[in-house]
Amino acid sequence: MTTQSLAEDREIRRITFSHKLNRWDVKVSPYLYISPFFILFILTGLFPLLYTAYVSVYDWHIIGGQGDFAGAGNFQWVLAQDKFWVALRNSFSIFLISAIPQVILALIIAAILDQNLRAKTFWRMGVLVPYVVAPVAVALIFSNMFGDQYGLVNNALGRIGVDPVGWHSQVVPSHFAIATMVNFRWTGYNALIFLAAMQAVPRDYYEAAMLDGAGRIRQFFSITIPSLRPTLIFVIITSTIGGLQIFDEPRMYDTTGAGGASSQWLTITMYIYNLGFGPAGGGQFGRAAAAAWLLFLIIIVVGLINLAATRTIATSGSRSSK
Repeated sequence: MTTQSLAEDREIRRITFSHKLNRWDVKVSPYLYISPFFILFILTGLFPLLYTAYVSVYDWHIIGGQGDFAGAGNFQWVLAQDKFWVALRNSFSIFLISAIPQVILALIIAAILDQNLRAKTFWRMGVLVPYVVAPVAVALIFSNMFGDQYGLVNNALGRIGVDPVGWHSQVVPSHFAIATMVNFRWTGYNALIFLAAMQAVPRDYYEAAMLDGAGRIRQFFSITIPSLRPTLIFVIITSTIGGLQIFDEPRMYDTTGAGGASSQWLTITMYIYNLGFGPAGGGQFGRAAAAAWLLFLIIIVVGLINLAATRTIATSGSRSSK
């Protein structure tokens, strides 16, 4: 074989190998780009979830470690506890009191920020300020504002002749106070999410509606709300997950962090924490893991219900606007 033929053969092999590398790059590189997310998700999300399920079927203690196999015994024990159902009631109550006004206020604020305002950047940054405040600081400030005896809110109510409200001693007022903290922190954050979605709506729709004589309110309900269907679903689902996992605000609502003398504002996450690390009856990791998995299943069910309801409302709204 001549030198020229050897060179041509090497050139052909090099081109073939480069072609294979190019094909591998096209097929493999997309998976490499998204792999960091899945690696982090497996390490910080999926593995803890599966390991919690493993712990939940054993009699696991903070000192002795893994004990005997308990099966469904830990789940049965948790479901038989009255405090679990009280915590579940409190979690749903705080979630409903906070989530519904939060979404409505966020939509209104986003609609206002979407207008041609002066210093738009200033106002848009301003609504995000409560979100960056530390939850502990927010809880300490609001717990003093809603004090039973010397709180700012009760002092204001007394000036207009209203009797003091037991913001810490009563169930519903304590839920309202904690929901106020949640709304203070998260309303501006959700408003910016809605604002970003509103700005993606084509302005031609609004111009056509104005030519047809539709006012701003009609435009909002006939154009803006149906166009925000995917964003509404996202915000409602995330609000559901966050609302049922609330911990910081009720934990810091008083100095003891026990959820009230009669568990007035004890939430599911606080109940799980007390089972695992609480001073009274703590260290029961198996039962705490079982309660955590029950919360996980409840969040999935409520999330699916919210998803179906939101899709139905958005679909019916878009049909009525046509």
